[in-house]
Amino acid sequence: MSGPPFDAFRYAHEHRREVAWLSQNTNHLLPPEIVRDALAGAVAERRYEGYPYAPGTPELRALILEDLGFPPEYGLIVSAGGTEALYMLTRALLQPGDEVIASDPSYLIIHRFIELCGARTRNLDIYQPPYRLTADRVQAEINPKTRMILLIDPLNPLGSGYPKEEVRAIAELAHDHHLLLLNDVTYRDFADAPTLAAEFAPEETLTVWSVSKNCGLAGLRLGGVAAPPALAQKVGRFNTNDLGVNILAQVAATAALASKPRWFPAIKRQTRENQTRIREVVARVPGAFLPVFPSQANMFAIDVTKTEVSPEALQKEMLLRHGVFVRAGNYLSPKFGGRFVRASFSNPPEDIDRFVASFPLSVDALRVRAAPA
Repeated sequence: MSGPPFDAFRYAHEHRREVAWLSQNTNHLLPPEIVRDALAGAVAERRYEGYPYAPGTPELRALILEDLGFPPEYGLIVSAGGTEALYMLTRALLQPGDEVIASDPSYLIIHRFIELCGARTRNLDIYQPPYRLTADRVQAEINPKTRMILLIDPLNPLGSGYPKEEVRAIAELAHDHHLLLLNDVTYRDFADAPTLAAEFAPEETLTVWSVSKNCGLAGLRLGGVAAPPALAQKVGRFNTNDLGVNILAQVAATAALASKPRWFPAIKRQTRENQTRIREVVARVPGAFLPVFPSQANMFAIDVTKTEVSPEALQKEMLLRHGVFVRAGNYLSPKFGGRFVRASFSNPPEDIDRFVASFPLSVDALRVRAAPA
C-alpha cells in the first residue's frame, strides 16, 4: 500500500536548517542586525501587549508611500501580506460574470481569488517571447465583460520585466476602456528600470506592494495596496484587520524601509551574480535552458522539457538528495507547468554553490533511473 504523497514543504520546514531555500523567492540577504535590533527594541518595550494603530503606524505609512513614489494623501491599506490585499481588492471590485485579462504562467493565487468572486480570468499564453503580456494582445481580448487587467511586473515565475512603453500602453488601454488595472509590483526593486502603471492611469490603478521580497520579511506577513483614496475606500470595506496588522511586522518593515537605500543595492548585485552562475550550470545540462535572462526579479524559470525529466521529480530529487528546494512549475501554470522549475536566487553564495553542484547531478540521476534496463 502506498503512503501519503510527498509533502515537499513539510519536509523542507522540518529540515529548514539544512535546506537551501530557492523555492519561494524569499530574500535571505538582508543584513540581520537591521531587523534583529528593531524587533529587540519592540519586544523590550512589550509593544506586543497592545493593539497597534489600525491603519498602520504613521511612520510606516509615510515610508511606504515614499518608497512607491506616491504623495502623502494617497490611499493606502496595510494588510497581512500582499496576498491578503489581493484577496480584499478582488472581493471588493469584481462581480459574478466579470472577466480579468491575465496570463499563463502567472501568480495563480490571484486567479483563485478572482474565481471566488464568481469572475473569471482570460489567460493569455505568454510562454514564448517576449514572455509577458503586450498591449496589442490585451487590446484584442477586451470585451464587454472585461473589468480588470492583471499586470504583474516583474512577473512571477518567469522574471520578465515590462519596458516603460509597454506599461504606458497597457495603462492607457485601462484608462480608455474604463477598466481597473491591478499592478502587482512585489519584485520591482530587483528590476533595472521599474515603472508603476499608476503613472499613466492614476485613477484606474491599484498598486499591490509587499516587504516580503525586497526587505526579506516574508515570515512577518506585511504588504498592502495603494490606490486613489476613493478606490482604496472601496477595497477597505473588506479589510478584516480592524485592529491592525502585527506590530512586530510593522516595526521590522519600518526599520528595513528606512535603511533600504544603504543595503539593497548590494543585494541586487548579489542576485545578478547568482543568476549568472545558475545560467552557466543550466547551459551545461543538455536540454535545459532559461526562457528569460537576465531576470528582472529574484527568480526565473528553468525549462527542463527536453531533458525528459519532470519538474516534480526534479524538485523532489534536489530536495531529498541535496537539500536544495526549487519549485515545480505546476504551481504557477495550468498549461506550461510541466515544462519548468522555478528557482529563486536572493540567497547567499553558498546556497548557489549547492544548486550548481546538485542540478546536473539530479538531472543525470533521474535520467538514469528512467532509462530502460
